[in-house]
Amino acid sequence: MVYLYVILAYLVVLLVFGLHLTKRLKSKEDFLVAGRTLTAPILVGTLLATWIGSGDIFSVSDLSYNHGYSSLIGSSGGWLGIIIVFFIAGRVRRFGQFTVPDILEARYNKWARILATIATIIAYVTIVSYQFRGGGWVLNMITGEKISIETGIVIVAFFVITYTLLAGMISVAYLDIFNGIVMITGILLAVPFLIHNVGGMDFITANVTPRSHSFLGNMTWIQALGYFIPTFLLALGMGNMYQRFFSAKNEKEAKKSVIGWLLGVIILGITLQSLAVIGSSYFKGLEVKEAGKIILLVAHKGVPLVVGCFLLVAIVAIIISTANSFLLVPATNVIRDIYQRFINPSLPDKKMILYSRLTVIVLGFISYSLIRFFPRILDAAYAAYTVYGAGITPALIAVFFWKRATASGGVSSIMGGLVTTVVWEIIYKIQGHLPLGIPAIYPALICSLTLLFGVSLLTPKPSPEKWSVFFKNRRTN
Repeated sequence: MVYLYVILAYLVVLLVFGLHLTKRLKSKEDFLVAGRTLTAPILVGTLLATWIGSGDIFSVSDLSYNHGYSSLIGSSGGWLGIIIVFFIAGRVRRFGQFTVPDILEARYNKWARILATIATIIAYVTIVSYQFRGGGWVLNMITGEKISIETGIVIVAFFVITYTLLAGMISVAYLDIFNGIVMITGILLAVPFLIHNVGGMDFITANVTPRSHSFLGNMTWIQALGYFIPTFLLALGMGNMYQRFFSAKNEKEAKKSVIGWLLGVIILGITLQSLAVIGSSYFKGLEVKEAGKIILLVAHKGVPLVVGCFLLVAIVAIIISTANSFLLVPATNVIRDIYQRFINPSLPDKKMILYSRLTVIVLGFISYSLIRFFPRILDAAYAAYTVYGAGITPALIAVFFWKRATASGGVSSIMGGLVTTVVWEIIYKIQGHLPLGIPAIYPALICSLTLLFGVSLLTPKPSPEKWSVFFKNRRTN
């Protein structure tokens, strides 16, 4: 029960911290973008804590358990995306709004805003749902199954929803500094102890999961790229990231934060995958649905008690910080991009905060209801990445890199990527196997890009006023 007491103490600290920060909440800018006061170190912490989530703890570790370090193929998609983001971070901050749909309406039209909001809600509530599931797994394991997985999910969901509605981005951003320190300490500390406990490098080399290919592991190229592309697209278009850039003190701080974020993501990503790969040599023969729990097993049974406590608190920190962030963004989208934009433009700040909090509760319940739709976290993660990556990212990146993109092209691209992904996933669930054996990212991305370029080239060029604000050179010639 020591693990449980340590985690409970950590959660109490977070709750007290969140209650303290509610005193600083005075306007919608405080709730939505932390008053636009965040400096690079704080941005690095919150970007890192947001990106390293249950997807890394459970879905990437699932891949690492079965394919070894070949799972880095999927993670490297995110790294490449973050490198590209470096070149647009300052321009995002200069635009100075609140959400990705703000950007899309300014560049295209109101329909782009609406469709982007829908895509964000679908993707993000799915991501939050598997944070809840991961938290339930943690509580179930550390209590020796005295707390059922279902009860654990409810407890985690209640905490996440409560914390998120307290102080919005202020609480999330400053909490993530603490979470980032906990994550780095727990994860890096665990690796050497795990290597020692399982019997050293010779034992690990002899007992890791066998791989059929030195580079791909046990994956095919179609499967490998099916993990790489969605992660790449999510990194390019992640709404949480843009909301944090909007929260930056200035353009320089936004851009500087990307460097630290990239380094942290690479180090923690490789270290987490190392825990899963090393763990696969010791906890052998896990079933498909259990492979995602490998890092939990490492924390619970693979390292000394004190190290295990650090690692489990790091895992909980990852789950909580990611769930908070991915719950806040769609709540912001619903209230700002739908309700305020189309129903009540004169919405006062206090009511916006109140309605955002109520929306957090509603979306939290929706996330909870989705848990049974994706019994395997790996499937949920990449379905969510695809909905967002194919639905929003192509049109969003065109805002910053292609002046010729038109409103019709952007809207068609978002609609095509979103609908194709949803239909593909529904067919997958009905049939029990992928249509034509192909992951949804391929047809969804092809449809999105074809519509973006095809429709844009067939429609009149947009006026310079539409794109000039998003380019470093503001000249309109």
